[in-house]
Formats: sequence, C-alpha cells, structure tokens
Amino acid sequence: MTKHKRFLLLCIRTAAAFLFAAGTTTAFAQGTSTNLTSRVPRFTFGQTLEEQKAQLKTNSLLRRFAESREKLSSDPHRPFYHYVNPEARLNDPNGLSFWRGRWHLFYQAYPPEDTRQHWGHAVSEDLIHWRDLPYAIYPNPEEKSFSGAILIEEDRAIAMYHGTAVGNIVAVSSDPLLLNWEKLTGAAVIPRRKPGEPAQPYNVYDPCIWKKDGMYYSISGSTMPTGPARKPLPAQYLFRSIDLVKWEYLHQFVEDDRFTMVGDDGACPYFWPIGDRHILLFFSHMSGGQYLIGDYDKQRDKFIATSHAKFNFGPSTPGGVHAPSAFPDGKGGVITIFNVNPAKSTPGWNQLMTLPRRLTLASKDVLEVEPAGDIESLRYGHRRVENVSLPANQEIVLTNIHGNAAEYILEIEPSHAPLVELNVLRSPGKEEYTRIAFFRNRGYVISRARTGDSFQSSVSLDTSYSSELDSATSRAPETAQIAIARDEPLKLRVFVDKSIVEVFINGKQCVAARVYPGRSDSVGVSLRSQGRNSMLKSFDAWQMKSIYETAKNR
Repeated sequence: MTKHKRFLLLCIRTAAAFLFAAGTTTAFAQGTSTNLTSRVPRFTFGQTLEEQKAQLKTNSLLRRFAESREKLSSDPHRPFYHYVNPEARLNDPNGLSFWRGRWHLFYQAYPPEDTRQHWGHAVSEDLIHWRDLPYAIYPNPEEKSFSGAILIEEDRAIAMYHGTAVGNIVAVSSDPLLLNWEKLTGAAVIPRRKPGEPAQPYNVYDPCIWKKDGMYYSISGSTMPTGPARKPLPAQYLFRSIDLVKWEYLHQFVEDDRFTMVGDDGACPYFWPIGDRHILLFFSHMSGGQYLIGDYDKQRDKFIATSHAKFNFGPSTPGGVHAPSAFPDGKGGVITIFNVNPAKSTPGWNQLMTLPRRLTLASKDVLEVEPAGDIESLRYGHRRVENVSLPANQEIVLTNIHGNAAEYILEIEPSHAPLVELNVLRSPGKEEYTRIAFFRNRGYVISRARTGDSFQSSVSLDTSYSSELDSATSRAPETAQIAIARDEPLKLRVFVDKSIVEVFINGKQCVAARVYPGRSDSVGVSLRSQGRNSMLKSFDAWQMKSIYETAKNR
C-alpha cells in the first residue's frame, strides 16, 4: 500500500470514528433516541463457581483476549509483571475490591468493535497474578461507562459509577466471580441536570460509595467555583440513600481543605478508613493523584482534612502516574493501584497499572507505602553483593547484576555524601539509563530553629536519558520529598519492568514513571556517590517471571 493510500485510509477511519462519537453525543444533547447497545459480545453466566469456570473455558471473548495477549507479547516495552489489559487501550482503574476470597480489578476499557468506555475486569488471589475476565459493565443507558467505586456487602457487590450524559448509576452483582451485573432502575440514580432545568447546588461526576448506620453514602468528585476570581477548587458533593435508588443531596463533604491547589478537581474519589482515621484518594486532571488524611465527623457527615500529599510529582502525562482505585485490606490499611500513562505510541495498547501498594498510617498525619501482593513468587535467579565501597565521584558498574524485568533491594549508607545515585536500564556506554537520585537534606524545610533549619531529603526518578528513540517523549524528573533521620540508611526497593520503573523508598515514599529503552543492551546497573564516599551495604537482585505465563497454570 502506498503512503498516499495509507494516509487516505487513516483519514477515513478517523472521520468515521469522529462521526460515530459526534452523532452519539449530539443525540444526547438533543434528547433524541439512539441505540446505545454495545457492539461487544455479552454473556450471561451461571450462579455457581463451577458453572462459571466451565463457561469461561470456552468463552469467545477470553479466547480473543488470549490471542491478543500472544500477539502483543512480542512488543519489547510490554510489561512482564505489571498488569496491562489484554486488548486495545486502557485508562482509569475502577472498583478495586475483595469479594469471596479474590481481588477484583475493573478498569476503563475501549473494546475494538465499540471504543466507548466499558468496565474491563480481571481477578486475582494474590494481587499479582491477574486473570482476564469478560467485560463487566457495558454502556447503555449511558453513552460511556466512566469511573466509580465498589462497596462490598455480605451478599452482593455494589458498583457506583458515572455514566456520561445521564449521571451516576448503580449496578449490583452477587455471583462468585462478579460476572453478571444489573443496573438498578435502568437509569441514573443521581441524574445530571438536563439543559433548561434549574441549576443544582452540586455537580455529578465520578462517585465513591460507602455505608454508615444502615444508610448508603456517596460522594461525587468534581469542582466548585469558589476559588480566587471564581476559579475552580476540588469538591466532593455528599449524597445519602436508604435504598440505592432515591438519593438526597446533603452538602460539600470535605472541610478545612487548605492543601489542594486552585484549579484542581476531585475526580476518581475513594474514601476509606485507614488506621483510626480516614483517607480520601482522588485525581486532579491538573496536578495528578493525591490524598487527604483526616477525621470523619459522623454526626455532621463531614470529613475534616488535616494532612495532604501526592502520589505523582510532576504532570500525569506523558509517562506519569494517573488515577487511583482503592479498597481496605481488612487489617487497617488500604490497597491502591494506579494506571500509568504512556510516553510513546505502542501499537495495540498504551497504558498499564502500577503494582498494588499498601498504605498505612505511620502516625496521625504520615502515610507509609509498601508494595502489596505476592511479589516474591515471581523471583528467580537471585544475585547478591555486599559491602561495596562507593568512592567519591566514581561510577561503579555492578557487572553481575542486570535486567529489564527485575526487582532490586538495596541498602546504602550515604554517610555525608550529598548525592547518591542508582542507574538502572543502563547501556554499556551509558547511551541510555534511568537515574534514581537521593539528595540527603536537600528537600523542603521541616522546621526552623536557632540551631539551624531542619530539612527533608529528596528522591528523584529521572527518565531524561532512558531512551534514544525519537518516538519516546521525555518528561521532567519525578522528585518527591521524604523524611530520613540523620543516621537512617537509604533503603530502596526498585521494580524494573520493560517500560516502567517503580521505586519504593524506606517504606515512606514511592515514585514511578514510564521508560522506553531503545537498545537491547540497556539492562545494566551502576551506582555513584557524589562529592564524598558512601557504602553499598547490600544489593539483592532477582529476575522476574511473567504473570501472564504463570497465570495459565494457576
């Protein structure tokens, strides 16, 4: 096919997609009837686990997913052990939940025959080995099935999500694998204001749902025009219902939010207990994933915010952490997972999920974060080095440690070195490398005293030189603050997986970003201590198995 014909075909396809989307949206705006039934095959499954397992073995969608996974597996940037959907695009994770001994992950999926958002679905027993399931929630009466959360009751799972152009919708499921979903009333239970109707004191967008004293509560993440010069501020509008069908608007939920920025919004909210307090995770389309910690005043139905921090430390695009989904772990903590945006075109797919993270409270207003799930089951080929001196201003290459699907655990005694760095995905000539840099006492001021200022430290994940490919988009370094005590060693847990690097620091912080090495030899590891000597106390390295191969045998 000539270049001209390919260009013409692309134009035709683009125009057709635009006309389909525009026609649907226009029909909503004009109130005309439009058939919004999804073109994706849909199935009804049995009500026992044995029936469902038998039906899934011959399910045509799962066969299609398996074929797509096999086809896409040759892409050198497709991850081994981070979840990525089996076909087409991926967006926000939704409704992370634990039901009858299994974790369920839903997500914004774009099936190839009907690219409106559906809820994709995967299941896991250990938060690491995910198995694909058929699409769970299909659009109609909504134009697109946007983001939402799931509440688990003893006998059912309740999904509440935003249906574009109509409002917030409730769907329920009670079967063993949450394969069959029914939408209550067949319409939005909290409808959007229609053109010409009186103004509402709230906006309807991404919801979260919980239960208190026999009543259901929901917040709708959006904005309110009460910032300087009526600029938007993040808002969470609170509703209450006794039956999930009729909802009463109460008020704006968050109180004393002096933390978020003018221009932020409160999309993808997840409100859960954590320790003896509560946490509200959300996503701002301006400044990324973040959270508020505070107290839930159950008498006034208000959340009083006392602390705030972020999950990403730069723009969410290109190549940055995006929206959360979260659910309590039953032990006082909260499990959360994020989608991560692309920074390069990868035909047939784009985004992926972070590893699940367990959030706990270290103190009243301080969050701890660790990787969650049975990561250890993926390890093989262990290597270890100990007590390696890092002379000032010299790069030390670890010749027996390498990989592009690997886990590294290391402990460094920085001593008085102002900067210690770890380079991963390093080519032999350092044409490509991803830099993880620790700057002791080079962060924000914690406190000021006569004896001198007290500083946090900074950790930077720099992907500026991760790829020589002209199609890989660069981004500014992710730089996070972390409180490291004077005599506390630096402890890193680093996950390298083809096109993502995640770094957990001393159980207190995490930075992550997408990377796209273009060279097959960009697999090396090196360290450097700047200005003064430091000491590598230990370095453990493992190669990591593919969860998609091991899942076949589980």
